[in-house]
Amino acid sequence: MAFVQTRRIWLILCVAVLAFTTTGLLADDSSSSGWLGGVARVEITPSEPMWMAGYASRNRPADGKQTGLYAKVLVLQDADQQKMVLVTLDIIGTDRSLMQAICGRLEDQYGLRREQIALCASHTHSGPVLAGNLAPLHYLVVGREHQQLIESYTDWLTDQVVHVVGKALQQMAPVDVSWGSGQATFAVNRRNNRPEGDIEQLRADGLLVGPSDHDVPVLAVHDRQGQLKTIVFGYACHATVLSDFHWNGDYPGYAQIELERAFPGCQAMFWAGCGADQNPLPRRAVELAERYGRELADAVQKVLDVPMKPVAPKLVTRYREIDLPLAELPTREQIEADAQSENPYVAARATMLLEKIEQSGKLDQTYPYPIQTWQLGDEIQFVILGGEVVVDFALRLKTELSGQATWVAGFANDVMAYIASRRILTEGGYEGATAMVYYGLPTTWAMESEDMIIEEVHRQLTD
Repeated sequence: MAFVQTRRIWLILCVAVLAFTTTGLLADDSSSSGWLGGVARVEITPSEPMWMAGYASRNRPADGKQTGLYAKVLVLQDADQQKMVLVTLDIIGTDRSLMQAICGRLEDQYGLRREQIALCASHTHSGPVLAGNLAPLHYLVVGREHQQLIESYTDWLTDQVVHVVGKALQQMAPVDVSWGSGQATFAVNRRNNRPEGDIEQLRADGLLVGPSDHDVPVLAVHDRQGQLKTIVFGYACHATVLSDFHWNGDYPGYAQIELERAFPGCQAMFWAGCGADQNPLPRRAVELAERYGRELADAVQKVLDVPMKPVAPKLVTRYREIDLPLAELPTREQIEADAQSENPYVAARATMLLEKIEQSGKLDQTYPYPIQTWQLGDEIQFVILGGEVVVDFALRLKTELSGQATWVAGFANDVMAYIASRRILTEGGYEGATAMVYYGLPTTWAMESEDMIIEEVHRQLTD
């Protein structure tokens, strides 16, 4: 009898201890009922002189560094253990082969699904050339020695991104997530406002013309002690203030520096919006890049200074590649004529196209265009588009969806070309036509391409 009583007392004590322990876990560890987050970063500034991406006018490798270039990662996991992995990169952009290499290794090593991973480039024009991106503009027109250096750097970058994502996954902890939206006005529609004009006076007089998107979406991640750990923000403007021979994150880099200085211990992360036809004007001075960085950081801080909207721990991630149609393809005779062009970029593109015809017997009439959407909580619709996307796409999607709660990133995943709206395809010009030379695609997009992209975004968000 004494043994039975002793055993009963022991069982009661065990149940009490278990209940106390479980209660404590629920009180202190919200992994079963809230967000988990992890962040990490690694510097990706080249360690030796390399050719820089973005401008045909550069005729030699970089010869210095003004700011570091970084790969930064935010991992969020919701209450149902669904993950999103945002990677921001201070580079011109990833091409399809680099995207596939990175995402394939992340799947193999960490079990991440493709729809959970977004690679967002700042599109700084003061970063390194990458092996697959803008090949006719850079890669094919430098010597073999430089090509080998570019290939080695691209492989090294892949390793760094995979490693830093693993580091962020290892540092997951309970967090609170909130959002808001601000405004910055230094982006100027470059198709309608020429840089040689008095942009400052036109801005002051309210005479700038053409569509722009001045929204600054902000996502804030705090730990459970209220410490700000991560700021994610976007803006629709080319990172083209600078064109010299120094590594530099351009205005997005300076904005991140300002925010990390203002909030010690916090990681600031920038994604580029639909700014393919938007330039920071005036430009071409480090002081201007710093000024625009401060303006963007100030816009973010104003959002952080007021109560932000909490984001419920719910996450839906989707990804699909659609067959985006090209316009009428050139004939082989036209391509062979281009291969003899005195324009080195036209000739380089023609060489690429002829090699493709030799390998596969034809040119493709469509391109596998990546469209990704993340829904965070009950409000945020994060649309992530490949290519250099013009502002019309963001303005249309915000009108058709949820306004400032619809965030539209361009320059993401696979930056294969400019993504022109029907309006710009009709008008032609650089974004609508001639830029295709530098990316290596054989012709412009078909007129129905805008509607196809928009329809797929709607499909993903309503499934």
